[in-house]
Order: sequence, then structure tokens, then C-alpha cells
Amino acid sequence: MRVVTIVSLGACALFGLGALVVAKTMMPAQASAKVATAPVAGVPVVVAKAPLKFGEKLDASKLQILNLPSNAVPDGSFRTTAAVLAQDSGGPPVVLTPIAAREPLLPAKLSGPGARPSVAAEIGDGLRAYTIKVTDVTGVGGHALPGDRVDVMLMRDLSNDGQRHNYVSQVVIQDVRVLGVDLNADLSSNKPATPNTATLEVSVADAQKLAVAGDLGKLSLALRRTGSAEISKTSVMHTANIVGGDARPATHVRRMVMARAYLPPAPAPMITVVAVSTHKDGFAARAPKAAPAPKLADSIQALPKADSGAAASLSAAAQPSHAS
Repeated sequence: MRVVTIVSLGACALFGLGALVVAKTMMPAQASAKVATAPVAGVPVVVAKAPLKFGEKLDASKLQILNLPSNAVPDGSFRTTAAVLAQDSGGPPVVLTPIAAREPLLPAKLSGPGARPSVAAEIGDGLRAYTIKVTDVTGVGGHALPGDRVDVMLMRDLSNDGQRHNYVSQVVIQDVRVLGVDLNADLSSNKPATPNTATLEVSVADAQKLAVAGDLGKLSLALRRTGSAEISKTSVMHTANIVGGDARPATHVRRMVMARAYLPPAPAPMITVVAVSTHKDGFAARAPKAAPAPKLADSIQALPKADSGAAASLSAAAQPSHAS
């Protein structure tokens, strides 16, 4: 019995020693873990209590204050609801960009002076808002919405008359942002509509280009892919590049037409008179020779001096006529 007791006491001592070693090893790690998970001091930030839509007026019932970690507070955020509601000398500010629930409110997402959503608040530094007239076709079928980016095309007709059209198309500006379509400036809008006007965010120089191009011909929009920012190298496109045909300048064609107008009329059919005389061996007939036809080169000389270019171009092709 004494041996069994001694063995039991030895085993208990070993287990106790092992528990002490384990406790000394694990306790510092747990203490450090508690220090790492200690909460960071919170900073009061005004957030939206529920989702806010574009153009919605703010009041205290739509706002709440949450304590956020100091390293997670966005720059420019508000600390009190009174600071948010005092943006327009006490007037209710208006939401310019959709805000999610529990999202911090920032000055850039709210209107400044004036209790209404304003396109002017969306214009970037150094840029301007310029409006052009569009239709359901030239306005990309209404699929160009606020926030999208587009290219602006110009098409004009350079023909002198209605008989021969000479259309020219060129790119005026590329990669500009759509600020609004008609009176819709809501960036969250996703329903296409038939547009009458499109307001674009452009530089001062591009606004001048659009002012001139609007009187030269018809402007149209080309919708760009989301995230696309490349500037393509373009050239002027003419009617002849599309349908082929005579690509010579219109002045050369006009001179050719005038040259044909100065050609003398075709001679009337000649009546041949047969002379009959009596001969001792019988009858003999003789037909007079036909007069030579007028030469094309002679008619070219009759062209006015103003159309000397047409005369020069026809002289090379002129060939002498043979007598019949």
C-alpha cells in the first residue's frame, strides 16, 4: 500500500508541475490578445439613417450619429446634425448623390446654397456645362444618362445644290461627361427616355467648338463604354469614302459640265445630191465629199477665260475628227 501511495503522490506532483508550466506559457499570449482587441476610441460621425435619393431634402429625422474608429472617419465628415442642416444658412440641404444607409455624409454629396439639386454643383474645376440639341437618334436613343461619357460628332452638307450631295462627318470632341439629359441630372437614373437636349461637361475651348459646330450642321452623340478613356485618332469622312464614285472636287465637275455646254450642236444629216451626166459609155454618178466635222479642240477655244482649267483638262482628251 505504501508503494501505491508513493506512486500516486509522485504522479500528482508531475501533473501539477505540468499544469504550472502550461499556465505560465499561455497566460502572456492571452493578455496580449486582450490588448490587441481593445476597442479604439470612437469619433462621432453623422450618417444617413436610411438610404437617401438624389434631390431629397434633409432633416434631423433622416440623420443619426455613430461612433466610428478615428482611423476610419472620412475627411470632411460632420460631427453634429446641426452642422449638416446649417449648410445653407439654416436651409435644408439637398442630396446630390445617392447615399446608402449608415454612410457618412460629406459636403461633396450635399448641395451648397440653395435648397434644390443643381447641375452647377457637379461641374469640375475649370470646366463648363454646355447644352446641345439632340433627338431620339442623335441622342443615342436616350441611353446616354447623367454620368455617362460620350463623343460628339458633326455632320454637314457641303453640296452647292440638291442634285449632288456631299456630306462630311468629323469628331468635334471626345470623352466628355454627360451632366444631364433634358432636366434629368440624377446620377442614379437608369431609365432611358427620348431626349431633346444634352448638357455636357466640357472645357472652355470645347464649349467654343460646340458653339460653332452647332451652326455648321447636325450634332450627335456616340456613347462610350464605362471606364473607357482612350482618345482615338480620327479623320474627316466624306461621302465618296462611304459610297465610292467620283471623288474629284466639285469645281472640276462644274467646269466639265460647262465645257460640254459650249460644244457646238451635232451637224444635221447631210443630203447627198447625185449628179448624172451623159457619157458615151453610159451614165456616171459622182457624190461630193462631205464637209469635215468641227473639231473638239476648236470648241474648247470658245470657253470663257474663267474656265481655262476646264479647257486645259479637255485639250488632252481632244482628238481630230476624220472626214466622212
